[in-house]
Amino acid sequence: MTEPLDLPTAPPRSLPPVAARVDAALLEIDREVDWLVALSPLGNDAMWHDFVESGFAEEPVLRYPAQREDLHELRERLLSLPVEEIEEGPLEAILQEKQRELDRQIELVSLRCTEGFVAASIDLFGDADPDLLRTAQNILDSVEREDAGEEGADAGDFVRAAEAEFAAFAKADPRFRAEIHVLDDLNSSVMVNHGDLYVARSMRVGSERVAPLIAHEVGTHVLTAHNGRQQTLLQLSEGLAGYDPLQEGLGTFAEYLTGYLPPKRLRILAARVIAADLAVQGLSVCQIFERLYEGEGMLADDAFDTAVRAKRGGGLTKDAVYLRGLRELLAYLATGGDFEFLLLGKFAMSQRHIIRRLLDEGWLTGPALLPSYLNDEQARRRLDRARRLTVDQLFQRTPAPERTLQ
Repeated sequence: MTEPLDLPTAPPRSLPPVAARVDAALLEIDREVDWLVALSPLGNDAMWHDFVESGFAEEPVLRYPAQREDLHELRERLLSLPVEEIEEGPLEAILQEKQRELDRQIELVSLRCTEGFVAASIDLFGDADPDLLRTAQNILDSVEREDAGEEGADAGDFVRAAEAEFAAFAKADPRFRAEIHVLDDLNSSVMVNHGDLYVARSMRVGSERVAPLIAHEVGTHVLTAHNGRQQTLLQLSEGLAGYDPLQEGLGTFAEYLTGYLPPKRLRILAARVIAADLAVQGLSVCQIFERLYEGEGMLADDAFDTAVRAKRGGGLTKDAVYLRGLRELLAYLATGGDFEFLLLGKFAMSQRHIIRRLLDEGWLTGPALLPSYLNDEQARRRLDRARRLTVDQLFQRTPAPERTLQ
């Protein structure tokens, strides 16, 4: 096995005054922008019901929360921050990069459902480049299709498993704070926003998938939000610029380490890349659905969910980052990269060198919490094995029995 880095455990140094002020202001603006909520369609269960009733033929109408009216003022506040006056070069670079990203996020929200939205999305998240498209299509062509399977667990089961994980985190670190919200109308079955867990009341999932999804949502997204809050660079709790691919790569990889990343799950991530590319080309939800359902053999509900996600706001390319991030993570691990280092907060893979420098200079510290699955020797062995795998090989046909919900 690869030897882990010697991560510091001492409390990090306090940020210089200007850096601390800018960091706090960026964090506040980040929470106000809340682009994920702004671009999440409402009434998803009703949309699916109506789509089924139409025989998969009627284009759904995507409705969104009311648009903020102060986006211009928010942008002015953002651009007035004295980033150039930050006292330390590495801190200035990383916070200036976040300022630029927030500016693009404000633009993205303001362009929702307009012709300029797709270009703004590509500017922010990138698009499905030819190599990624080839990787995605290879997965869809080579990884076996699965039947729907039984959905033996519901929202209550998932919440109880999350509560147990929260309790374990609080025991390991009394500073841990996070909430669970069960909602009637949620864009996905489960998500994390601002460090809290959101679960759709209608959630249904196979019992064997509960532990892997807990590892993804709680053991990655909630955990890194907590670890980021223990840093003096607070932006690590919400995410430095471009953090999404690594976060989603880590979350998906956590499912594999926990013992069950099924072929269906990997195929969905590949389908999201294809759907993002089709949305950029201007195809409708119905057209994307048809390609995934008829052309790729996806289950109807998965194909519909993937198509709607791709058409959020007019064509959101964010979903391509899951497979991209997973591929980048495997490439990093193949070179002997340290896994636990990636859990100290939310940052981009491209920022790992400057994050390491900030660690060496005492501005950051190692992760306060580690995922519970890393206590499992089998997970450690899977981590070591994955260093030799490519992304199209990263799935498990059967779940690890000890991780099945009882």
